[in-house]
Amino acid sequence: MSSSTVSDTRFGHPKGLFYLFFAELWERFSFYGMKALLILYMTKQLLFSDDMSIGIFAAYMSLVYVTPVLGGIIADHYIGYRKAIFLGGILMALGHFFLTIETPIFFYGSLALIIVGNGFFKPNISTFVGALYNEEDKRRDAGFTIFYMGINIGGAVAPLLCAWFAEVYGWHYGFMLAGFGMLLGLFFFYRGTNKNVFQEKGKVPNQKLYDQKWLGLNKGQLVTIGAFLAVPVFAIIVKFNQYEHYIVWIATIAITAMIVYIYRSVGIIARKRLLVTAYFTILMALFWAIFEQAGSSLTLFADRNINLVGLNAAQTNSINSGFIILLAIPFSWLWTVLIRKNKNPNSALKAGLGLFLLGLGFIVFAMSANSVDIFAKTPMWYLFVGYLILTVGELCISPIGLSKMTELSPKKYLAFIMGVFFSASFYGHFFAGKIAKLTTVSATEENMFASGIFGQITETITGLTPDFSGTNGAAFEQLYQYVSVYAVFGVLTAVIGILVMMISPFIKRLMSGVH
Repeated sequence: MSSSTVSDTRFGHPKGLFYLFFAELWERFSFYGMKALLILYMTKQLLFSDDMSIGIFAAYMSLVYVTPVLGGIIADHYIGYRKAIFLGGILMALGHFFLTIETPIFFYGSLALIIVGNGFFKPNISTFVGALYNEEDKRRDAGFTIFYMGINIGGAVAPLLCAWFAEVYGWHYGFMLAGFGMLLGLFFFYRGTNKNVFQEKGKVPNQKLYDQKWLGLNKGQLVTIGAFLAVPVFAIIVKFNQYEHYIVWIATIAITAMIVYIYRSVGIIARKRLLVTAYFTILMALFWAIFEQAGSSLTLFADRNINLVGLNAAQTNSINSGFIILLAIPFSWLWTVLIRKNKNPNSALKAGLGLFLLGLGFIVFAMSANSVDIFAKTPMWYLFVGYLILTVGELCISPIGLSKMTELSPKKYLAFIMGVFFSASFYGHFFAGKIAKLTTVSATEENMFASGIFGQITETITGLTPDFSGTNGAAFEQLYQYVSVYAVFGVLTAVIGILVMMISPFIKRLMSGVH
C-alpha cells in the first residue's frame, strides 16, 4: 500500500522526496565544498604546519560523525525532524560564513558550528526520506537511490565550484559560496514545508512533552540554547585535538561494556549476529581510516607532487563523487542481476573485496613515483586510476549499511547497534588523522617506512629509496614520505582484504541466514 495518493506524487514518488533531494544536495554542496578547501586553507593561508592542520582536520571530521547520533535521538524524542533540520542548517550556514573571518576564535568556532549543525541536519533529513514511505512500500529503495544521488551530485560539484572561487577570488569567497549553498538547501526545505508536501510528517512527535517548560523555556528553546552552548565545547576539542584520544578510549570502553552486556542478555543466534555487527564495524572503521586520506594527505599530495591539469588540488576532491555518479547505477544493476541468478556475493565477501580494492587504489597512488619528473611531480592519470579503483571498492563495501545492521541487530537494541555502526566513521577519521600525520616530513623523526620490510615494500612499488630522495631536495623528500605511507598501507589493506575474503564463509555462518 502506498503512503501517497497519485496527486501527491511526482515521477511516481512522494513530492516531498524531491524537496528533500534538493535540500540535501545543497547541504552536501556546502559541506564538501568547505571540506575540499579546509586542509589547503590551513597550510597555505593560515600557515599551520602539516601536523597541526591534519590534527585539526581529523578531529573536525571525526566529531562530525559523532553528533548525528545525539541529533537523531533529540529529534526522535523532542523536536521532530523539521525543527532539527532547520536548526542544523542555520548552524551550518553560520559556520561557513564565519570562516570568512580570519581569527582563531571564529575559525575554531566555525568548525564547531558545522559539527553541531551537521548533528541535527544529517541524520534527520535521511530519516525524513524513510518517513515518506510506508515500510511495505516497494518504492522505498528507489526513493533512497534518488536521494543519495543528490548527495553525490553535491559532493562532485562543490569542490569544483568552491575551489574555483577560492583560487580566483580568495579563500573566503570559497567558504562564502559553501554558506550560500547551505542557505539554498534551507530554502528548498522551507518551500516544501510551506507547500505542505510533507503533510503531517516530521512534526514534533509529542506536542505535550515539547510544551513542558523548564525555567520558562519549552523543549525547542532548550535544545536551541543547548546547541549553541555546545559550540565552544567542540571548538575546544578541535583546537586541543592532541587530547582527542581520551574521548576515543572512553567511547571504546563504553561501547565494549554495552556490547558485552547485550551479548549476555540475548540468545545464541543473536549472539552470533552481534559479533558480526562488531566485526563489520571494525572493518568499516579500517576502510574509512585509509579512504579518508582523500580530504587531507591526498589533497596535499595532489597540491605538491602531482602535475595537475585542468583541476587544482582542492578540486580533486570531486573525483570520487564523480565516479560514484557514473558507477552507482551499473553496480546497482550488477547486484540485481547477481541476486536474480542467485550468485550475489554475501556481505562478508563484499567487505573483503572492498578492502582489497581500497588497498590496490593506494598502491596505484604510490606507483606514480615510478614516473616522477625532475620537479618531483607525478602524472595525474595515476590519481584518477587510483580513485577509480578505491571507488569501486567503496561500492563493494557500501551494501554493508543500514539494511544489514538492521537485520543483524537484536531488535531491542537496534538504536544502540546502529549508533555503534555509525561510530565506524568516528574511529575511521580519528585514525585517518594518525595515518596522515605519518606523511609529514620531520627533521627530528626518521621515516618508519624507509627501512626493513616496509622499506623494501616502498622501493619495490615506488622505485624510490631514502638516499635518492634525501639527496634530491625537499620536494623529493616530501614525495617519498607520501608514497611510502601509501605503498605500505596499501599493501597491508589489500592483505587484510584477502584475509577477510578467506574467512567470509565462517562469518556467513555466524550471520545465521542473513545474506
